[in-house]
Amino acid sequence: DQVGHTRPAPNQSAREMLSATICVLGLAGSASAAFVGSSGVGRAQQRHGDISIVMSEALIKLGTRGSPLALAQAYETKRRLAAAFPELVPDEAVQIQVIKTTGDMVLDKALKELGGKGLFTKELDVQLLNGDVDICVHSMKDVPTWLVPGTILPCNLEREDTRDAWISPNCESPFDLPAGSVVGTASLRRQAQLLARNPGIKCVNFRGNVQTRLKKLGENVVDGTLLANAGLRRMGMEEHITRVLEFDEMLPAVAQGAIGIQCREGDERVMKYLDALNHPATKIAVDCERAFLAALDGNCRTPIAGQASLVNGELVFQGLIAKCDGTEIYRVSRAGKAEDAVKIGQAAGAELKAKIGNVSDFFGDEEIAPEPVSSMSGKTTDGLGGYSS
Repeated sequence: DQVGHTRPAPNQSAREMLSATICVLGLAGSASAAFVGSSGVGRAQQRHGDISIVMSEALIKLGTRGSPLALAQAYETKRRLAAAFPELVPDEAVQIQVIKTTGDMVLDKALKELGGKGLFTKELDVQLLNGDVDICVHSMKDVPTWLVPGTILPCNLEREDTRDAWISPNCESPFDLPAGSVVGTASLRRQAQLLARNPGIKCVNFRGNVQTRLKKLGENVVDGTLLANAGLRRMGMEEHITRVLEFDEMLPAVAQGAIGIQCREGDERVMKYLDALNHPATKIAVDCERAFLAALDGNCRTPIAGQASLVNGELVFQGLIAKCDGTEIYRVSRAGKAEDAVKIGQAAGAELKAKIGNVSDFFGDEEIAPEPVSSMSGKTTDGLGGYSS
């Protein structure tokens, strides 16, 4: 079976996560607020402007972003930990702490303009290194190819469907949109592949969590948007999908659909837990893809795609690199032994790098056009990928 198309059933506990009370952590260093479990074990009290928390000592403190998708992934991790270890069954044993990130707080700028690397992870890195959390749960496509010294990422949960989903009230396929149509996407990878097949459309910046982007779409400020199918499935929101795009139509991002769990280097107690959760086939594929991305010095600012999967015991990889306007696309494919995953990814990246020459010159300075005006324009962000009401 192809790793990229593994489809576990949606997690019921993740859908019920909204019943929990969440006290949001601020930026690095403000660890005075913590998650209070829905069982009522914890109690938050306001004292002289500070928040104090009274709760049973957690065995694992889990750091996460605060978007609904990030919380769904955090609760899935919590559920799997409880299923594997009896001592982690009590609700208070795994404490979820929400940490605001730069990428979630600044929604009116393109990812490239913000810098691209570590936008959704650096604040979590600080909390992890400070010992405020024991593990961090990430969407792997948001994790830079380099990790902060003192941390490791030894665990990937079993991967979801990696394909992109097209959502539109107006058209069944983005490739059939008439000239002049507007597609909302913050991804240069998606923009490049869309424009390569339908150069008459226009792509505009479209940021925020899944719910925020669907709300903007509902205001008809764009004709359609693209989201990761994995995220929609994890939140039970498949009803919004117009069509799921195949790899030959839209090659997904490196590590799309994979959840990664990061911990401190040398933390043997935590490693015992993560070893039991790791899905080897997913980790092999993700390691290959990230090696490909690293060879090209790729990140959120670059139109690069790559997917690996195990097919009958063989690791099969395909990748591409493109100009932002879709006028040039270079593709590569490789296959080999699973134990050579990193080497396969590196070789594929080196092959494309040789074809395009200087990476910066190849990409140029083109960016996605500014986001159109919506009811959320100018509003204050909530730090969770959405806007304050």
